[in-house]
Amino acid sequence: MNLYTLTAAATDAPVNEFGFWKAMEEGGPVAWSILAVMVIMSVGSFYILFTKLFEQNKVMNQYKGVKNSYWRAATLKEGAAKLEKNSAWRQLADDAVTAQDHHGKMDGAGDEIHFVEEELAHSQETINAALSGGLSFLASVGATAPFIGLLGTVIGIYRALINIGIEGSASIDKVAGPVGEALIMTAIGLLVAVPAVLAFNWLQSRNRKIAALMVDFSNDIVAYIGSNGAIKPAVTAAPAAKTAAKPAPAKKA
Repeated sequence: MNLYTLTAAATDAPVNEFGFWKAMEEGGPVAWSILAVMVIMSVGSFYILFTKLFEQNKVMNQYKGVKNSYWRAATLKEGAAKLEKNSAWRQLADDAVTAQDHHGKMDGAGDEIHFVEEELAHSQETINAALSGGLSFLASVGATAPFIGLLGTVIGIYRALINIGIEGSASIDKVAGPVGEALIMTAIGLLVAVPAVLAFNWLQSRNRKIAALMVDFSNDIVAYIGSNGAIKPAVTAAPAAKTAAKPAPAKKA
């Protein structure tokens, strides 16, 4: 095979004119705008996923402190001081102590247990609302991203039909660009929506688990107050401090 044959073969090699970027160029500003919206939705979804996952893990890890130190204290106030500041569990413990103090200063406030229960329920609602912040964005992305992709699909098909009408024939080189753009937009819409829906459902299930832990913790506090400290969760004994081994006495000769 001579040099001329190699050059001719390279010249006759087909050039791919129907790739992703070519299809986007065919779509023009509308296609690029839809793609930009999809990218923003995707980045926002993953940002919320990772930040909320970190926040949930932190709350769950802090619950270990409730079991290990809170119920070892002599009073609720002392136990609250042992919990990490600005944590959900510290907020519940402080609100219970505050509710007790306020009830003692109020005339006609009714039953103390009922008053504390209402305060703890309100505190739980506040914490649950904070944990759920941002999840509505994931739900919105999961619900709207396929339709935004469908909008790009409709526009791409419309442009393909216009090309067919102008040329008078449905040749592949006239409709491949718009149809390719339409299919790409559909795929992008699904790729953005599916992770958002999965993340929303997963984070919601973890929030429900945290909410159940808070209910248990609040019920334990109410039982403790109602029984004047007689009823409280069982705690394991604190690990004993290690003492250095004493050297064996030397044997007399």
